[in-house]
Amino acid sequence: MIQTHTFNVSSSWLTATRTLSVAVLLALGLRTFVAETRFIPSDSMVPTLSVGDHLIVEKLSYHVHPPQRGDVVVFKAPPELLAQNLHDDLIKRIIGLPGDVVEVKAGKVFVNGKASKESYLVASPNYGIGPITVPEGKYFVLGDNRNHSYDSHYWGFVPAEDIIGHALWCYYPLTHWGKVAS
Repeated sequence: MIQTHTFNVSSSWLTATRTLSVAVLLALGLRTFVAETRFIPSDSMVPTLSVGDHLIVEKLSYHVHPPQRGDVVVFKAPPELLAQNLHDDLIKRIIGLPGDVVEVKAGKVFVNGKASKESYLVASPNYGIGPITVPEGKYFVLGDNRNHSYDSHYWGFVPAEDIIGHALWCYYPLTHWGKVAS
């Protein structure tokens, strides 16, 4: 005995629409709450990240623990930049945590009186700042390309609530494939 199947066009469209709707909702949920992709538009993070690098930024870990010194983070433009009509998200390295005292002098960054070990720098900073105390609920961030980065030494601190996520993995170009160094 041979069974015949009838093809119901309206049922197929309904199934396809449901499947597509679920896929879109899952993708939006993942991007909103778990991870998203970003690309690097400037040389402020050289040599760690280069212009054109594509990254995965994870968003979950900072709901479990606060950002750590050395993390490379993506954040919304802080109020000082919004006042300058600069609205793009930025990516920088966390140098000072809430309560830390940060100072830049003689080409070195000092946190709580100790010189930071920063093997990822292109060149030592050619400017001075501080000592300044990082306010509660805020972070002090610098680009790895210290002398070519518009960062906290110009405009101040990043509010914790403006941090979008932790730059975790570079996936393109393949020559830069790997974990983003913290």
